[in-house]
Amino acid sequence: MDRMYRVLGFWTAMFTVMFYLLGLDKTALLFLAQTGFFVLLSYLKLSERMYMYIFGAYLTVFFAGFTYYTTFLMVPGAE
Repeated sequence: MDRMYRVLGFWTAMFTVMFYLLGLDKTALLFLAQTGFFVLLSYLKLSERMYMYIFGAYLTVFFAGFTYYTTFLMVPGAE
């Protein structure tokens, strides 16, 4: 399970590079923080159950934040 967190870290790092090259600095920093979070967790040698609990908490925070952003902050039709 710890290897899957390294895989998540790898892919978020790839998205960090792509966002940075597109000039989306805030998004690149967000994904860089996620990369550090995933890589740090991968080396903690936690139990598989704990990794699943952490991933569930991560998804809960993400969906709550994404729903808040799309409902209250995003302007429809804006570029």
